[in-house]
Amino acid sequence: MSESYTIDVTATRGTEFEDFGLKRELLLGIFEKGFENPSPVQEECIPNALMRRDILARAKNGTGKTGAYLIPTLQLVDPALACIQALILVPTRELALQTASIAKELGKHLNLEIMTTTGGTNTRDDILRLGQTVHVVVATGGRILDLIERGVAQMARCNILVFDEADKLLSEDSLDTVQKIISHLPEKRQTMLLSATYPVAVQGFTKRYLKNPHVINLMETLTLKGVTQFYAFLEEKDKVRCLNTLFGKLQINQSIIFCSSHSRVELLAKKITKLGYSCLYIHSRMEQSHRNTVFDAFRKGKSRHLVCTDLFTRGIDIQAVNVVVNFDFPREAETYLHRIGRSGRYGHLGLAINLVTAGNREALLRIERELGTAIAPMPSVVDQSLYVDSSVSDATAQSS
Repeated sequence: MSESYTIDVTATRGTEFEDFGLKRELLLGIFEKGFENPSPVQEECIPNALMRRDILARAKNGTGKTGAYLIPTLQLVDPALACIQALILVPTRELALQTASIAKELGKHLNLEIMTTTGGTNTRDDILRLGQTVHVVVATGGRILDLIERGVAQMARCNILVFDEADKLLSEDSLDTVQKIISHLPEKRQTMLLSATYPVAVQGFTKRYLKNPHVINLMETLTLKGVTQFYAFLEEKDKVRCLNTLFGKLQINQSIIFCSSHSRVELLAKKITKLGYSCLYIHSRMEQSHRNTVFDAFRKGKSRHLVCTDLFTRGIDIQAVNVVVNFDFPREAETYLHRIGRSGRYGHLGLAINLVTAGNREALLRIERELGTAIAPMPSVVDQSLYVDSSVSDATAQSS
């Protein structure tokens, strides 16, 4: 049966990747990666980025934003120049690893050296790596700034700067780091900002640092078109029992379950395992190497369920995830949007289920209002056609 996609990735003008004048080697990587045709954000972003224009792109999670900036970046970087020519900044270590992995797959025939550098890993290894040729760096802000200030990461010829999940990167606690990084880059450069939400801080930043950007706004509705949203109103003590019922009733390929703290993540993961389901957990207080192992295992389908904090809300792309559960309902609309965006990736179908207590009622109403969306009461039976994709086999994850 053919794959079904929602219109936030299919409403294109019919452009094909061959129409962008890309290098043959890059096209080969694109097709080997499984990209068939550009999504709307790619269709808008790629040709303008190839003209070295600054880009300000607002598009939903899971609609191809990563490819929208990686493809033109890989095209523009010259493998004959043995220096850093592009810096891609992301807010989390996991997103850095995933982005670099996609970049390496897309550019595997281009003879480009792509490096990841994040906090929580050995600085000495990064210093040794930068002693060799590196063309593209995917990084978190604090680590790359440290390497720049040590004089190890030379940015004098870095003419492309990308902010993925820009709203998080430009938050109050990160803005100073970003501005220091920019001060080491050439004045004449191309800057691309991409995210799903654009708070005031980002608006001020773009006015200061982007020069006549090409603006892409594909956010006529903030929530993903392929994600059906429900809530269950209950007491705190009934949450685990409700979750157990959901596991029994729903056809879950893989699910991500969000909790409000690392201690609640660990406690819930133990309870889920005790109920007899395959379950992993991840949060920011874990060692980086442990987090990498967990993330990799979940991505490969070795567990059906992952319990986590909001560490996991930014850009992580695992298409087998068709159910997201807010075990603890978020307070902010932006957090809610990024959480539910873990399902319904790249136009596939997904289900977002929110466990709501009396204390969350006000937040639920406010988030519905701010996002202009409707979160419906949980029905006794959920129609599988709302969230089960014919293209994703139930064998994606091990059976629980």
